[in-house]
Amino acid sequence: MRSVFKGKGVVFALLLVLALVASACSSDSDDTTTTAPAADTTTTTAAPLPGEGIKVGMAYDIGGRGDKSFNDSAAAGLDRATADLGIDATELEPSAGGENREENLRLLAEDGNELIFGIGFAFADGITAAATDFTDTNCAIVDEVVDLPNVAALVLAEHEGSALVGAAAALKTQTNKIGFIGGVAGLGLIEKFEAGYEFGALQVNADVEILVTYLTEFPDFAGFNDPAADKEAALAMYEDGADVVYHAAGGSGSGLFEAAKETSEASGTKVWAIGVDSDQYETSGAEVQEYILTSMLKRVDTAVYSTTNNFVTGGQQSGVVLLNLAADGVGYSTSGGFVDDIKGQLDDLRTQIVGGELTVPEVPAG
Repeated sequence: MRSVFKGKGVVFALLLVLALVASACSSDSDDTTTTAPAADTTTTTAAPLPGEGIKVGMAYDIGGRGDKSFNDSAAAGLDRATADLGIDATELEPSAGGENREENLRLLAEDGNELIFGIGFAFADGITAAATDFTDTNCAIVDEVVDLPNVAALVLAEHEGSALVGAAAALKTQTNKIGFIGGVAGLGLIEKFEAGYEFGALQVNADVEILVTYLTEFPDFAGFNDPAADKEAALAMYEDGADVVYHAAGGSGSGLFEAAKETSEASGTKVWAIGVDSDQYETSGAEVQEYILTSMLKRVDTAVYSTTNNFVTGGQQSGVVLLNLAADGVGYSTSGGFVDDIKGQLDDLRTQIVGGELTVPEVPAG
C-alpha cells in the first residue's frame, strides 16, 4: 500500500512538471503577447526668450527707483522687458545731487551693456559723452534730444497730458482757484507741464485762477526730491483758496498728498491733489488715496519697453521718438473713480488735441 502510493506521487509530479513546461513554451510563442512600452525619456526645453544674453543698463535720475513717479515708471518698463524678453538688466542709482550721471553711464557701457538708458533730460551731457566714446553702444535718453547716430531720443508730450488734468482740475474746483507746483524752474521742461495744465483748465473754465510755485531753480535739482518743501508749498496754496493742486516735482509729490489730507481733515472740506508720471493713486498709501483726483500719466514705461523690444528685435535705435496723446505716450488715470463724472468732457478734449483742432502750448502764457 505504502509503495503504491509513493509511485503514484512520482507520476503526478512528472505530469505537473511537463504541464508547466508546455505552458511556458506556449506563452513564449504566443504572437498576441504584448509588452509595456519603454518609458518616454524625451525632455522638452522652453524656447529661449528673444533677449536672453542681451545686457541692458539703466541709470536713474534723482530719487531713483522707489520715487513712485518718474523713475518708477521707467523701472516698470525695464521690469516688463526683463520678464517678457529675458534681458539681463543692470540698474544704477544716482548720487544725492545727481553729480554722477555721466559716471554711471560710462560704468554701464564699460560693463558691456549693449543698450543703456539715461532717465531724464539732465543726462544730455552724459549721454553725449558716453555715446561719443562708446560708438558700439546704443543709448536712449528720456525728455531730451541728443543728435548722435547711436542715440534714441524718447520725447514725451507732457504738455498734452497736462492739458487733460488741467481740465479735470478746472471742472472739479469749487473755489475757481487751482494750483501748480513745479520741481525745478528754468529748464523749460517743467514749464511744459505748467503750460499744458493752464491751457486745459482755461479750455473748460475761462474764469479759473491758477497759482504757480516752483520749489527750486536750475541748477538746484533738490526740488525733485524734497517732499517737505512740496508739502509746505501745497499747504500755502490750499490756505490761499486753491482746492485742486497738481505737482510736477517727481519724488517731492508725496508732500502734496500729505498736505491735501491734512487740509481736508482740518477744514472739513475736501481738497484734491493731482499726481504725475505714474498712477500715483496706485503707488501711494491708502491714507492719502482718497485725495488724489487723478494723475497725468507720462508713459516712460512704454518708452523704455518699446525701445528695448525694438533693440532686441533689430529695430531702429536712433533719432527722435515722439510719444504724444495720439501714441498713448501720455494721458490721465481714472483710479479711484473720482473723474468718472467728467470723463466724457476730458475725452472730448483729448479728441480735439489728437485731431489737431487744438494745439497745446509748451510755454506758459504768463
